[in-house]
Amino acid sequence: MHRDARRRRWTLLALATVAAWAIAAPPELADVLERLPPTAQATLRENARRWEAWSPAEQALFRERAARWDALPRAERDERRERWRAWQALSPGERSQALAAAAQYAAMPPDTQAAWRAQFDAMDRSERRGWLFGPSLGVDYALLQPLLAQVPESEHAALMRTLRAMTPQQRRELGVLAQRTPPQARAALRRELVSVSAQERGDWLWRRLQH
Repeated sequence: MHRDARRRRWTLLALATVAAWAIAAPPELADVLERLPPTAQATLRENARRWEAWSPAEQALFRERAARWDALPRAERDERRERWRAWQALSPGERSQALAAAAQYAAMPPDTQAAWRAQFDAMDRSERRGWLFGPSLGVDYALLQPLLAQVPESEHAALMRTLRAMTPQQRRELGVLAQRTPPQARAALRRELVSVSAQERGDWLWRRLQH
């Protein structure tokens, strides 16, 4: 898991650096940069500085990796992006847990590794995908899946922060509520959940479950 995450992190950094080439490109591309949000401009300029600091060999290695990335099927690139975003969203504690699990797995005998891998691959694809959300949310993903399906990109980060701030008991109660909620009402439930303060969340869940 850790090695895959590092490879995805490198690939995405390389792609961001490609965009940073616009800084040294013709004026029309520089104009595009100036219209980006300040945070995006700062990121691109930082990546440009990294690119300029690379040796010719490092730049050649980057071009090679970028070419391999471009050659991947669209579905695989999308999957790697999703895993990259999921890794970035984990808390330091969750990353530590994941790294510890990876180290433990790497120390297992090959036949044990193969057996564990077969069990994981035999899971439903949705359940496997749920573990991308880390050790805490991964445990509860099956219950929360109705609420997490088809979340707009603009709402995703706030929803993940809210879910991670909840206690395990609150997430289980939310999972029950999500299962009861009709599909057409789940978007409203997500927005209401995010708007409730941490202090009021327990009472809010209790009230919703009573209805």
